[in-house]
Amino acid sequence: MTTYLTDRIAINPDICNSRPIIRGMRITVQTVLEFLLTGTPTDELLYQYPMLEPEDIDACRSFTIALMDRKYIIKDIKLVA
Repeated sequence: MTTYLTDRIAINPDICNSRPIIRGMRITVQTVLEFLLTGTPTDELLYQYPMLEPEDIDACRSFTIALMDRKYIIKDIKLVA
């Protein structure tokens, strides 16, 4: 079952190990961001993945920014042997 986190970003336990994906396809948000962070131009990324739309790339960026806007707490976990 696909659960949409935004209008373009979804999670499905049967696709890509439940990583956030784009519109139910087997393209992860992480894949798109890795290409962008290594300097791949948006036009090249759209050429390499013709099923992507410019709005998908914008959605990946916005999704990442939204994740960074959350509050995170690090907890120590003690393992019992």
